[in-house]
Amino acid sequence: MGVTIQQLSVFLENREGRLDEVLNVLAGNDVNIVALSLADTSDYGMLRMIVSDPNKGRAVLKENGITAMLTEVVALRVPHATGSLSKAMHQIVEGEVNIEYMYAFANGGDASAVLKCDDPVRVVDILRGSGFDVWEATEAYTSNMKV
Repeated sequence: MGVTIQQLSVFLENREGRLDEVLNVLAGNDVNIVALSLADTSDYGMLRMIVSDPNKGRAVLKENGITAMLTEVVALRVPHATGSLSKAMHQIVEGEVNIEYMYAFANGGDASAVLKCDDPVRVVDILRGSGFDVWEATEAYTSNMKV
């Protein structure tokens, strides 16, 4: 099992209905969104998602003329305890790994933080060595889904 997961990223032109179009394509092809982050500037947006099937998501978007890419990320399990995320980030800083961006989502008994960094395997080693855990792909892609 890999220690990283695949994030589906979509570059969005800043125009009305573009986000709706992306979400409709995914929904219409039974690709469930587990977590998402939308960052924007005046000209464009970047939609980042953890989905139930990243490869299928990328393919169905491409079929509909929407460019998407897969990015390797780490999904950190963060216990619901004050200071947990701070402790995890401190360990990563001490390990001299750079985090490019991060977003969080609720995940049953835990919260989760998706991390994009320059050395994901090292981040997982640091986190596990500090008493934290990460989501395996099979768990992350189905988080919060009703079965």
